[in-house]
Amino acid sequence: MTTLKGQHIYLRALEPEDLEFVYELENDTSIWEISQTQTPYSRFLIRQYLENAQQDIFEAKQLRLAICKNDSFEAIGLIDLFDFDPKNQRAGIGILIQHPNHRNQGYGHQAVALLIQYSFEVLALHQLYATISTDNHASIALFTTFGFQCVGIKKDWNFNKGQFSDEGLYQLISSS
Repeated sequence: MTTLKGQHIYLRALEPEDLEFVYELENDTSIWEISQTQTPYSRFLIRQYLENAQQDIFEAKQLRLAICKNDSFEAIGLIDLFDFDPKNQRAGIGILIQHPNHRNQGYGHQAVALLIQYSFEVLALHQLYATISTDNHASIALFTTFGFQCVGIKKDWNFNKGQFSDEGLYQLISSS
C-alpha cells in the first residue's frame, strides 16, 4: 500500500484552513517566474479554488497537495500533478517550498519521492515530466536525483525581468 507519509513530511489534500497559506504563495511575486503567474489572486478566488479542490484528479486533471512536517498540520509547501492525461498515462509535476529556512532540509526530496511513488503505483502513470528553468540548479539537481532526464531545451521560452531564458523539459519514465 502506498502511503503519502515520509520520514519527516507527509502530503495531504488542501483544506479550507489553507486559504492564507495559498494566498501568500500565489501572491509572492518573488516566485511568479517559477509558477508562471502574472497577476495577483484574491482571497475570494482562492477560497473558490479550495472549495473545488476535492474534485477527483480524473475530473480536475490536476492534484495539488500540501507538504507538511510530520509534527504539524501547517503546510510548508505545495506539490502538484498537472496536465494529468490518463489516456497517455502522464502528468507534469511541480513543487514549491515556501520559506527558505525549510529548503535544503530534505523536505522537497521526500515530497517528490512520495508523489512519484503515488503516480506510478496508484495512478498507474507511465511517465512524469517537469519543466525547469535552465538556471534553476536546485530543481534540476532535485529531479535528476530521481532519474528525470533532460530531453530538450526550449530556447528563449520564458520572458522575465526584461530578458528571455531557456527552459528544460525533464522526463521520468516508469521502469515497470
